Amino acid sequence: MTEPLDPGWVKSSVDIPTPGTIASYRKGAYHAHETATEWKVHLDRYDPEEHPVMHLVDDAPFIQMISDTVLALLLETRGGGDSRQLLKFQRRAWQLEVLIGLVAILAGIAIVFRPQWAFNSLFGLLVPGLIILLGLVMVTRGFRSRAEGGTSWGPVFSGLGICVIGIFALILPERYWALGILISLAIWGFASAAVALAAVRKGKRVGPETLYKRLALGIISLALSLLIFLSPFGVVWILTQVLGVVAIVVGITLVVNGIRIWRRMRGSPAP
Repeated sequence: MTEPLDPGWVKSSVDIPTPGTIASYRKGAYHAHETATEWKVHLDRYDPEEHPVMHLVDDAPFIQMISDTVLALLLETRGGGDSRQLLKFQRRAWQLEVLIGLVAILAGIAIVFRPQWAFNSLFGLLVPGLIILLGLVMVTRGFRSRAEGGTSWGPVFSGLGICVIGIFALILPERYWALGILISLAIWGFASAAVALAAVRKGKRVGPETLYKRLALGIISLALSLLIFLSPFGVVWILTQVLGVVAIVVGITLVVNGIRIWRRMRGSPAP
């Protein structure tokens, strides 16, 4: 599609990274990716607003989220992303990209070679801290909304509740966090595998995906879920390594894009 989207589309705040995508929008089960020259629209099986659980289970299985994220980052590194647009507005953006990229690479290397430290830091400090920060942001927005004439206390109380959860997360030992996440991943994987394999058995072809891709996703999701029950510590180690590799890939992507911006900046006239 090259024409602007019609009214009713809402910008999506959370999406799997996709090469060339500037922003993502949703309208029911329809999902649109905005690029520099066009909108790419596809139809999800489930509307995330009405069926969030089934959307995660069928449209965004855990294995697909990881693989698509890594693939998108690798393609972004090769393609250079939206460096021209970034150069147009921020001629010094390359410095920030390179700096953040180097930090991400170092963090990824530390995670890969020190998984125990990464595990304790992630579940003992980082995740609880982010939860508390999210709660404080919601509380702040709630009071700001009331100051501007809002009438609902919902965001304030929701933010306070999230802060309480973050405080409990800070107090609880890391192993309880890991256990809860592993159980959630196991349930997610079993559900995704059941839906995918059932579709393959019935011979369904939904959207642009082939049955072979759904079969592979179902088998890998089932294998991951079984591995969680058979060797939970092994799964924690694998996921920690994946996190480290993703951080390294993100860092490389930022450094490469920053260098591209610097090279283009050298060949561009001063604004």
